[in-house]
Amino acid sequence: MSTKDWILHLDLDSFMASVEILRHPELRDRPVIVGGNGDPTIPRTVVATASYAAREHGVHSGMPMRTALRKSPDAVFLPSDMPAYEAASAHVMDTLRRFPVTLEIWGLDEAFIGARTDNPFELARTLQKAVLDETGLTCSIGIGDNKHQAKLAAQFQKPAGISQLTSDQWPAVMGPRPTSALWGIGAKTTTKLADMGLHTVADLAAADPRELARRFGPTNGPWLRYLALGKGETTVTDTPWVPRGHSHETTFTTNLTDATAIREHVAAFARQLAGEAAGERRLVIRVTVKVRFAPFITQTRQTKLDTPTTDPEPIQAAALAALERFTLDRAVRLLGVGVEYANR
Repeated sequence: MSTKDWILHLDLDSFMASVEILRHPELRDRPVIVGGNGDPTIPRTVVATASYAAREHGVHSGMPMRTALRKSPDAVFLPSDMPAYEAASAHVMDTLRRFPVTLEIWGLDEAFIGARTDNPFELARTLQKAVLDETGLTCSIGIGDNKHQAKLAAQFQKPAGISQLTSDQWPAVMGPRPTSALWGIGAKTTTKLADMGLHTVADLAAADPRELARRFGPTNGPWLRYLALGKGETTVTDTPWVPRGHSHETTFTTNLTDATAIREHVAAFARQLAGEAAGERRLVIRVTVKVRFAPFITQTRQTKLDTPTTDPEPIQAAALAALERFTLDRAVRLLGVGVEYANR
């Protein structure tokens, strides 16, 4: 086997639930569901992570906690503990940095790894063992010629599996699968593709790029076919990611109908974001307000600042100006405020 550049995707298995089970070994064989404050009866809270024992009952991330309770009434429900998950993630990433690889962190529970090797499976096994020995956590690893392939391969044998998906394997492995199997294609896009008679990855790969461009736009249309052909980014970088902005939002257990209360929430978010921008020495150039009306209609409005700033007064004023462009004649279930930073 010749030495070449490979991309690996490491995905920690049921990460938050696994961290909780490490902290509470007596839960190892129990269905464990993490989310919100741990109370599954509170409306509008969702599952952050479910253990594999809970997944056997049909529970998955993003599911309403009340639904999870109906599916798995005997499960252990635990509140999210972000500091614990951040510490566990940092331990994993520090372990991976000991190896002669390029590590690109994509979140608390996943990372891309660039390596030149003649045996990517041996490297994957070595990384898995190191993570398990050092942290007690298991991970699944995908191996590919690009990030797209590696990301998909990591899902083939979970938990604690190692799988490979290369350009040579792509047509046979991915061609018969539904378009929803591709990384980045969600339910709405899948439905639109099906309306065009494109049901499988092979169908999409063979589609007319001009038709896709007409339906999805000159950028998104060709990009969908690009994914179906098994292509993807081939560069792994360890350069820290610099966020372009930040946001906060909250879903209310009881819908808001009072305009004054809505304004107060938006103003508080704006001032909080101004303080965070100042702490990070980032200048705010644009403010976005997000409102989700009952039952589930989401709208956004945006205001550009006259001058980049961290001063909370103009940032709050911009948020409230954006809020004024909403028609607040319906109950509000979610409010959010986001800021965009000037380039460094």
